[in-house]
Amino acid sequence: QLQLVESGGGLVQPGGSLRLSCAYSGIVLDYYAIGWFRQAPGKEREGVSCISGSGSSLYYADSVKGRFTISRDNAKNTVYLQMNSLKPEDTAVYYCAARRFRCVQSQNDYNSWGQGTQVTVSS
Repeated sequence: QLQLVESGGGLVQPGGSLRLSCAYSGIVLDYYAIGWFRQAPGKEREGVSCISGSGSSLYYADSVKGRFTISRDNAKNTVYLQMNSLKPEDTAVYYCAARRFRCVQSQNDYNSWGQGTQVTVSS
């Protein structure tokens, strides 16, 4: 089973940027799709973005399209989420999660989860 560790969260002003990293380790025999999810206080966890194992397929929630960019460096076993033009409504704990090969919508189909990193957008 993979172990995932998120980093890069913090406090940023509206309009600012952050880059989250998801480093994965463990039995990495093939490529894993990595999804980013977030959970704001009092709200359900929602999908933000996902990148397939090969990196050829990218998905974004409508709320972040044009502002967030997902990428991966398989040599480093790391996936990045570049977040630009951040808004207060982006405030949440951000989690990365993994499953084999393809991105899917259901969070239940992701087998491994990180511990989360807090992102706070506030002036």
